[in-house]
Amino acid sequence: MWGRQDRTDVTCIACGESLERPDAREYDKHGDRWDRRQKEFEYLCKPCHRELCHKPRRGLESLLVGIEDGSVPDRRFVERYYEALEGGSEAEGESERSRDS
Repeated sequence: MWGRQDRTDVTCIACGESLERPDAREYDKHGDRWDRRQKEFEYLCKPCHRELCHKPRRGLESLLVGIEDGSVPDRRFVERYYEALEGGSEAEGESERSRDS
Protein backbone atom coordinates (compact mmCIF):
# COMPACT_ATOMS: atom_id res chain seq x y z
CA MET A 1 0.00 0.00 0.00
CA TRP A 2 2.66 2.54 1.01
CA GLY A 3 4.98 1.87 -1.93
CA ARG A 4 2.31 1.91 -4.62
CA GLN A 5 2.78 4.61 -7.24
CA ASP A 6 -0.43 5.63 -8.97
CA ARG A 7 0.38 7.75 -12.04
CA THR A 8 -3.23 8.82 -12.55
CA ASP A 9 -3.76 12.51 -13.25
CA VAL A 10 -5.83 14.40 -10.70
CA THR A 11 -7.12 17.98 -10.56
CA CYS A 12 -6.44 20.43 -7.75
CA ILE A 13 -9.79 21.42 -6.24
CA ALA A 14 -8.49 24.91 -5.42
CA CYS A 15 -6.85 26.12 -8.64
CA GLY A 16 -7.86 23.53 -11.25
CA GLU A 17 -4.29 22.50 -12.15
CA SER A 18 -3.97 18.98 -13.55
CA LEU A 19 -1.08 16.99 -12.05
CA GLU A 20 0.08 13.41 -11.47
CA ARG A 21 -1.33 11.77 -8.35
CA PRO A 22 2.09 11.34 -6.63
CA ASP A 23 2.67 15.11 -6.96
CA ALA A 24 -0.64 15.97 -5.28
CA ARG A 25 -1.76 16.12 -1.65
CA GLU A 26 -4.90 14.32 -0.53
CA TYR A 27 -7.73 16.38 0.89
CA ASP A 28 -10.38 14.77 3.06
CA LYS A 29 -13.29 17.05 3.87
CA HIS A 30 -13.94 15.03 7.03
CA GLY A 31 -10.44 15.81 8.31
CA ASP A 32 -9.35 12.18 8.75
CA ARG A 33 -7.26 11.15 5.78
CA TRP A 34 -5.87 8.14 7.67
CA ASP A 35 -9.23 6.35 7.74
CA ARG A 36 -9.30 5.26 4.11
CA ARG A 37 -12.28 2.88 4.12
CA GLN A 38 -15.00 3.70 1.58
CA LYS A 39 -13.64 7.16 0.79
CA GLU A 40 -12.88 9.05 -2.36
CA PHE A 41 -10.33 11.78 -1.82
CA GLU A 42 -10.02 15.10 -3.56
CA TYR A 43 -6.60 16.54 -4.31
CA LEU A 44 -4.60 19.74 -3.97
CA CYS A 45 -1.41 20.80 -5.71
CA LYS A 46 1.50 21.50 -3.35
CA PRO A 47 1.25 25.34 -3.52
CA CYS A 48 -2.49 25.28 -2.72
CA HIS A 49 -1.94 22.72 0.06
CA ARG A 50 0.63 25.03 1.70
CA GLU A 51 -1.91 27.87 1.74
CA LEU A 52 -4.53 25.82 3.62
CA CYS A 53 -5.26 26.33 7.25
CA HIS A 54 -4.01 23.14 8.89
CA LYS A 55 -6.01 23.53 12.08
CA PRO A 56 -8.29 20.68 13.22
CA ARG A 57 -11.70 20.55 11.54
CA ARG A 58 -13.45 18.05 13.78
CA GLY A 59 -17.16 18.87 13.77
CA LEU A 60 -16.97 21.52 11.04
CA GLU A 61 -18.88 19.48 8.43
CA SER A 62 -21.74 18.70 10.83
CA LEU A 63 -21.84 22.33 11.94
CA LEU A 64 -22.18 23.54 8.35
CA VAL A 65 -24.86 20.97 7.58
CA GLY A 66 -26.69 21.95 10.78
CA ILE A 67 -26.96 25.62 9.80
CA GLU A 68 -27.43 25.02 6.07
CA ASP A 69 -30.65 26.14 4.45
CA GLY A 70 -30.83 26.81 0.72
CA SER A 71 -33.57 29.40 1.10
CA VAL A 72 -31.48 31.74 3.26
CA PRO A 73 -29.19 34.33 1.65
CA ASP A 74 -25.44 33.72 1.88
CA ARG A 75 -25.00 36.61 4.29
CA ARG A 76 -27.50 35.04 6.72
CA PHE A 77 -25.75 31.67 6.42
CA VAL A 78 -22.44 33.30 7.43
CA GLU A 79 -24.17 35.09 10.32
CA ARG A 80 -25.56 31.74 11.51
CA TYR A 81 -22.08 30.24 11.27
CA TYR A 82 -20.58 32.94 13.49
CA GLU A 83 -23.49 32.71 15.91
CA ALA A 84 -22.99 28.94 16.18
CA LEU A 85 -19.27 29.41 16.83
CA GLU A 86 -19.92 31.99 19.52
CA GLY A 87 -22.67 29.90 21.09
CA GLY A 88 -20.79 26.64 20.69
CA SER A 89 -23.95 24.79 19.73
CA GLU A 90 -25.44 23.40 16.55
CA ALA A 91 -28.82 23.46 18.24
CA GLU A 92 -28.82 27.24 18.05
CA GLY A 93 -28.54 26.95 14.28
CA GLU A 94 -31.56 24.65 14.27
CA SER A 95 -33.74 27.01 16.32
CA GLU A 96 -32.55 29.98 14.24
CA ARG A 97 -33.48 28.15 11.04
CA SER A 98 -37.03 27.58 12.26
CA ARG A 99 -37.35 31.32 13.06
CA ASP A 100 -36.16 32.28 9.56
CA SER A 101 -38.68 30.01 7.82
